[in-house]
Order: sequence, then C-alpha cells, then structure tokens
Amino acid sequence: MKKTLHRATPAAEQRPPSTALDRQIRGYLDFLRLEKNLSRNTLTSYQFDFNKYRSFLMSCGIQSASAVSEEHISKFLAVLHRDTLSPRSVARTLSTIRGFHRYLLGEEEAKDDPTQIIDSPKQEKNLPDVLSVIEVDEILKQPDTSSRLGLRDRAMLETLYATGIRVSELVNLKQANLLIEEGLVLVYGKGSKERFVPIGRSARQWIEEYQKKSRVHLARSGKSQDILFLNVRGTTLTRDMIRKLVEKYSLSAGIGKKIHPHTFRHSFATHLLEGGADLRAVQEMLGHADISTTQIYTHIDREYLKEVHRTFHPRG
Repeated sequence: MKKTLHRATPAAEQRPPSTALDRQIRGYLDFLRLEKNLSRNTLTSYQFDFNKYRSFLMSCGIQSASAVSEEHISKFLAVLHRDTLSPRSVARTLSTIRGFHRYLLGEEEAKDDPTQIIDSPKQEKNLPDVLSVIEVDEILKQPDTSSRLGLRDRAMLETLYATGIRVSELVNLKQANLLIEEGLVLVYGKGSKERFVPIGRSARQWIEEYQKKSRVHLARSGKSQDILFLNVRGTTLTRDMIRKLVEKYSLSAGIGKKIHPHTFRHSFATHLLEGGADLRAVQEMLGHADISTTQIYTHIDREYLKEVHRTFHPRG
C-alpha cells in the first residue's frame, strides 16, 4: 500500500509570516475604506504605494512602523527618486505614508511621526490640456445621431462638457438624478458626497432624445438599474469604454491634442472662468473639497491671456 506524502503547497511555502507592519497597514486601509469611504480605485493606488514602502522597510529589517525614523523616510524617498519616479509620484507616495504614520499616532501605536519634518519634492506645474469652444463643438458633432449608440454618445459627450463631472460620476449617473425641469443634476462624488450641478439646455435636449429613441432599446430588465448611459448589453459603461469613445471622436474631429474624458472637465472649468465665473462657484460645481485644487484653472486662464497677448500685441 502506497503511503501518501503530505507536502506544503508552493504558495504556503513562499508566504512570508505576517508582521506587525502588515497588521498596521491592513488596519489603515480598513480605516480608509470604512471611515473615509474611499473608492476602490483610490484604495488600489494606496495599496500600490504600501507595497513599495513595505518592501523597503523589510529590507531594512523593520517589522513595525513604530520603529521607522526620519532617516528611513529620507532613504525611502531617495530610492523612489533613484527609480526615476516623477516628483508628482514621489509626492503622492509621501502623502500616503504621511497619512499612515499620523493614523498610527492617533491610534497610539506610535510615539511620533517620522514624516513630520520631511518636505514634499517640488513639482512643476503641468497645466492640463484644454479644448477651445470650437474644438468642443467639433467633437460633439462627430457621433452619428441617426444610430442608437451614436445618439447615446452625443448625449454623453454633451453631459461631460455641460456639467464638468468626473468619469466615475458619469458612469454611475442615474435617470432619477436628472432634475430636467430645474436644469440640475444630482451628482455623487468622491466619498459619496452629493452636489447639485447645473446642466444646460443643449445637454438636456440630447439626453431626452437619447432616453426616448435609444435608451429604451438598450435597457435590459434586471440589469440596467436606472443607469442613464448604457452599453449594448444594457449595463453600465466602463471608464475605459468612455475613454476610447472620447479618443475616437477627437481623432475624427481632427483634434491633434491628446484628449481624454477629464479634458472635458478641464475645459468646462476653464471656459467658465474665462467667461467671468466666480472661483468658488466653479469649486462647488466641480466638487473640489479645497479651493486650492480649483485654483489651477486660474493658472490656465493666465496662460490663455498670455497667449492672446503674444498673438495680438504688436510687440508680443
């Protein structure tokens, strides 16, 4: 009779023992998910940063975040720089681990914050690409509105530009969120924070036409769940699908810039400010928690003014 040999699986053999550091990181990610209500995409980004941070600390023989010093943080940032990460990426990673150590301090799992006196790397201000009003009009004209999907795409593009909402907010937009008579859309933003955003007449008309002539045919019982913009299977459009559609119509419009869905958000804010809109009103419409985030569009406005000066002034 053969003896059965019981051997550990390769996965079990390779799995490292859990450390205090692992428990602390898991605790912080649970805190962000449950208390801060961060989105899955944001949590994935945090996890990516922590994977690098954990590997570095383990290589230093550190198994608990309470043993981290300012010197360790400085060396970790040097490693990120050496790996040719951009100043923006290094600053984001530092922000992640700074929040982590402050959390541990609040939970009394650490006596001090080793990131406290560490400065973020200086970043160049890369202003986002912005479409002109004429370029927006050209892109909006591209979908074939005699087809169901073309009509959907026209309504979707009109909504992006009319409201300046994020792609993640667009894909989750429901018919019940449309207050057509009031000219408003109820948007659920980051952290499930809700806000009302005005929506213009043109976008409202295209949405109503899409609902009557296209959505009724795309909708599937038990699948569509009142989502406004649907794919051919009657379910939610993905962010990647919207990105590809925006790129497709930008190319067919002959736009040479690299255009993505967020470009409509940038253009929405810039055109409002160029027209004289109040910065705080634009902040409210965009759903920015901090007005300093909105202020980047004042820089774009200044660049526009300088371009006008260079183009039209005799000694520009």
